[in-house]
Amino acid sequence: MSNALATFYRNTRAARKIIVVDLGFLGDSVHLIPALVELRRHYPQAELHTISATVGAEVLRLVPAVTRAWAFPLTAPSPPWWRHWGLLRALRREQFDTAFNFSGGDRAIFVTAVTGARWRVAHAAGRDHFWRKWLIPLWVPRQPQSIPVFQQRLQVLAACGLEVGAPSWDLKIPAPARRYAESLNLASAVHLSINASSPLKEWPLEHWISLARKMLEAAPALRLVASGSKSGREQERLTAMAAKLNDKRLTVLAGDCGIAELGAVLQGCRLHIGGDSGVLHLAMALGVPTVALFRDYAAKNEWLPQGPTHRHLVVPCQCVDARPPPCANGPARCLAALAPQQVFESVWSGQLINLLRDS
Repeated sequence: MSNALATFYRNTRAARKIIVVDLGFLGDSVHLIPALVELRRHYPQAELHTISATVGAEVLRLVPAVTRAWAFPLTAPSPPWWRHWGLLRALRREQFDTAFNFSGGDRAIFVTAVTGARWRVAHAAGRDHFWRKWLIPLWVPRQPQSIPVFQQRLQVLAACGLEVGAPSWDLKIPAPARRYAESLNLASAVHLSINASSPLKEWPLEHWISLARKMLEAAPALRLVASGSKSGREQERLTAMAAKLNDKRLTVLAGDCGIAELGAVLQGCRLHIGGDSGVLHLAMALGVPTVALFRDYAAKNEWLPQGPTHRHLVVPCQCVDARPPPCANGPARCLAALAPQQVFESVWSGQLINLLRDS
């Protein structure tokens, strides 16, 4: 490790304005929180800014350590960088002293350079371009993918000379969002996250309906709540589930429910069940026990919640590395092989049953 990297904190501890560039969505931004808490602790006098995708900015605005969460609008496919020139100029006018980049992605590298921060450091988690050191002078070697993303980011800070402690998930849900959750009368419900960013990560809708029926039959007083993003595809799946289940004990959150409101609902839930999506990580950060349904892929350990209150079911996938995947538009055949009875038994056993026994 270079001396300049090891002494990065010592050289920047007087910084008055810091920006963290991580253009991730919900899950990536949640995993950024412990690093932001450490940056606030080590730079108590500094303004701490972040820039992320719009949904990422929503969650980072709930982190007290953050002074300002900038939103970088991203769509699929991603727009050319010059479409956001006004935003980039505004960032440069802030005159940041220090910039941290935890992803090493191409677009994030350019955004980090454009900030004009004198001190810039990045995590080598992206592609290795010959020009990257022209834009960001200091690079922390790729951290092991065997540890969670949030832990990787803490290790990046440690490599920069910060003395990091245990991870802290400091999220503050605002009062209006808490009142919204209370109005739904969903205390001690189970949250179902039936959607993901890609159909390849989703359990079949029929399986979700079967699982819901099994749970409601086993615990007649139980309440279920399901949520999704504003996308038409996700809203269609939620509408179809509600219609086919046809049970008043299921509440579907409206499509305009924001991250703060979703967080407030999750805080009141006994359990979260869902696939490989950002909502899983939000539930984890809020201290909600989880059951996760995953395909088996090389970097899955980066994203699987760990600990006694978290359980995961991982299914083998023969085409996970195929380009394009044979079932790119869903449903994922590997996840379809995971039977609702198997998930039900995983929920209704061990420590998790204690969460639901009184329902």
